[in-house]
Amino acid sequence: MKQPDELIAAMQAGDEKAFSKLYSMYSDALNGIIYSIVLDEEIAQEVLQDVFIKIWNKSSSYNTTKGRFFTWILNIARNSAIDKTRSKSYKNRKKNLSTSNFVDILSSADDLNIKTNAIGIRKLVEALKPACIKIIDLLFFKGFTQADAAKELDIPLGTLKTRNRNCINDLRTIVLG
Repeated sequence: MKQPDELIAAMQAGDEKAFSKLYSMYSDALNGIIYSIVLDEEIAQEVLQDVFIKIWNKSSSYNTTKGRFFTWILNIARNSAIDKTRSKSYKNRKKNLSTSNFVDILSSADDLNIKTNAIGIRKLVEALKPACIKIIDLLFFKGFTQADAAKELDIPLGTLKTRNRNCINDLRTIVLG
């Protein structure tokens, strides 16, 4: 997808219509990422709204020469979702889940597959080596810290960081290919 530089510039100048168009373009993708971390549709919607408020309020800090807009907003969404899972209210809410909620969580995993397939992320990630798929899944879709992912994969932290960097470079090559 070509970066919508004109819309971004208009949003940075305070144009609410441009912001609304950017919301329409990116909300499904960001919701999919957020949902994959918080695993609750209601919380994902809450976080998504917070993310777009942050995007609007911090739009002046985005610089097209430093990276792609989607990467910038994806990081805001991912970090907001991770912050939400670390909050007391989220942890307390998860403690009170009944078994019927787990059925909902399992069935809505298909929703994530549909959302990520709609924007092509799943195909891009699946083109990577299996080790890269696991690392990217843990770090970017499940919200693990690098230290937690290294423990989960039973590899040294430095090795995980190197592999992650290599995997991201491989993904970049596929995307820009």
